[in-house]
Amino acid sequence: MAYLGEGTTKLGFGLMRLPKLADGSIDVPQTSQMVDEFLDAGGTYFDTAWAYNGSEEAIRQALIERYPRESYTIATKNAAWLGPKSAEEAKDQLNVSLERLGTDYVDYYLLHNLGATRTAYFEDWGMWEWALQMKSEGKIRHLGFSFHDNAAKLDEVLSEHADQTEFVQLQINYADWEDGSVQSRGVYEVARKYNKPVVIMEPVKGGMLANPPEPVAQILRDANPNRTPVEWALRFAMNVDGLIACLSGMSSLEQMRQNLQTLKGLSPLTAAEMDALEAARNKLAELIAVPCTGCHYCMEDCPVSMPISSIMEALNRAALYGTDKGKSNYGFATRDGVKASDCIQCAQCETACPQHIDIVDQLAKAADLFE
Repeated sequence: MAYLGEGTTKLGFGLMRLPKLADGSIDVPQTSQMVDEFLDAGGTYFDTAWAYNGSEEAIRQALIERYPRESYTIATKNAAWLGPKSAEEAKDQLNVSLERLGTDYVDYYLLHNLGATRTAYFEDWGMWEWALQMKSEGKIRHLGFSFHDNAAKLDEVLSEHADQTEFVQLQINYADWEDGSVQSRGVYEVARKYNKPVVIMEPVKGGMLANPPEPVAQILRDANPNRTPVEWALRFAMNVDGLIACLSGMSSLEQMRQNLQTLKGLSPLTAAEMDALEAARNKLAELIAVPCTGCHYCMEDCPVSMPISSIMEALNRAALYGTDKGKSNYGFATRDGVKASDCIQCAQCETACPQHIDIVDQLAKAADLFE
């Protein structure tokens, strides 16, 4: 595989949470400026997906139509489990992505969000064999998959598909490193056992580690008063071996600049710094209510159009910063009228959730706490 070379940064531009305009559409001019500064700093890796609403079209305008194709790499993904009713519909996602992107090929193509019941879609519909065929036709340069499940499940997938898999995308951050559900350390060690390089997602856990609660922030300040929470999080994620790119889902030019500045003086973590992050991790585990990263997969097929991710954020805000703060978030999240108490308990959201959250029970808690 052609890894990122000299003069490039291992920071990857995650395109799930691009800046938005007042009407809810993606702010392409600001995204274009972010692209310019990212490339100027040596960045090359852009990560989108068929399932990221408007993202592929936006990056076509902000990047692909403005720069030589060989000056960057594009990753996109196939979510066979999300919407398609047949193998043919699932496979057509690649054609849709290529059309949206305005390119003849993607550098990195991922089978999206393997784990739990989602893995079976890719197996039953022959998606692995099809993806290899697309690779032979030049539409895909490198084939891998993103994964949200435990280490044992990852071992099962790689034991079956090690020969087809060139890389694995994993959720790795200091908060989830020892988490019993996410198992960041465990899945990373499995990937390395099979000698697979990794792309890291959620290094700041959906933004939570960028603004941790005060007891966590104090631990980090005591260890180094000159280092921001974002810097702590990114330095931890980039401390691993076998790294292709560490994705950060950036939503503003300010976030882009902060992340690029963080990487200028990047150095390996010391033993004392690792101890500080362990203390921060333990304190955060005491405080956090719901391990939601705001991916929104739970909301795709919700029959009542519940703003689930925002309600989970409100529960966390209440746990981390007080009930009043959580209630304010909840009021904004449910401003269109759909409240947590409107849940019909169909549990499709729990099937889609890569974090395995007991969403139905959490919605009931939100109704009790906020309504």
